[in-house]
Amino acid sequence: MDERIKHLLIEGRDAYKAGEFARAEQLLGEVARENRTFADVHNMLGVINHSQGRLAQAQQSFEQALAINPQYTEAALNLAVTYNDLGRYDDAKQVYNQAMARARNQPRELDPFAKGKIANMHADLGDAYYALGMLDETLREYSHALALCPHFPDVRTKLGNAYRDQDKLDAAIAEYREAIASNANYVQARLQLGVALYSADRAEEAAAEWQRVLERDPQNRAARTYLRMVGIETD
Repeated sequence: MDERIKHLLIEGRDAYKAGEFARAEQLLGEVARENRTFADVHNMLGVINHSQGRLAQAQQSFEQALAINPQYTEAALNLAVTYNDLGRYDDAKQVYNQAMARARNQPRELDPFAKGKIANMHADLGDAYYALGMLDETLREYSHALALCPHFPDVRTKLGNAYRDQDKLDAAIAEYREAIASNANYVQARLQLGVALYSADRAEEAAAEWQRVLERDPQNRAARTYLRMVGIETD
């Protein structure tokens, strides 16, 4: 690969991941004009176009990504969303069903981006069920999300919250600990672990978790409030 293209590709992907879409579009657009063999470049350009409401350009980019790699599940899902936004509902359904069929038939080839997208769909549905108080459905959707992406600490913490709300404290505590194991600095899991431990009459363990939160986030108001609740002043 030409060194200049390689540099543009690296910079463009980094800008995209950072959410710097204007810069990413400039860099990745130049890559696409000079080298059309990168399916992920076209997919990223499609996402950028879609975010700007340029649906026709987004459609073209996603279709180009799939022309290069017909197994690119993320691009297929993005194209289905774009077709839907364009009012092409039958096309959207067909592309979505084809993508899901490929995922079922070739689960080991599902790329990480697609796994993350589908996992987030399940998590969003879990959020909706949680807001309605439908906890069994909430547990199901969060579990589906984690089956795809087991190292999402935010989703695992939400799963713990749903167990806690069902008064299944041991299950909740296990999920919070798993979230912390995947990301020790995810303070929300530690906060909620402390709440669950306190609810289980394990106040000393709860206080220890809240103090660990303050070690990572000294200004965390929730941790300070919880510690005062058990008689520990932090100021």
